[in-house]
Amino acid sequence: MEKYSIKPYEENNEPSDFRREEAYLRAKKKVETLVGFYWHLAVYIIVNAFLILLIGFYSGDGFRGFGTYATAIFWGIGLLFHFLGVFGPDFIFGKDWEKRKIKEFMDKEEQNWK
Repeated sequence: MEKYSIKPYEENNEPSDFRREEAYLRAKKKVETLVGFYWHLAVYIIVNAFLILLIGFYSGDGFRGFGTYATAIFWGIGLLFHFLGVFGPDFIFGKDWEKRKIKEFMDKEEQNWK
């Protein structure tokens, strides 16, 4: 009797339909999160530009007070967290940042031993 196993590829080295659809769904989800972030950024810029101008022109403090920029600052903190959620910490440090830093420190230690 022949044993059955799950093959990641079909006979002609093409990914199976299941893997292809799974990859498509992951890619679609990533695109949706990117689009969501870019919409959030666009709304942030438009709304805060309007609020800063409105508050700046019609308040007693003008453009000098904290209140003029408070919404932009606090919303900006939320936008920063959204950015980190979409792009992750790899955006800042890169994928191999830890490995490079470990190698750098190890190389310095070796030079100190010599």
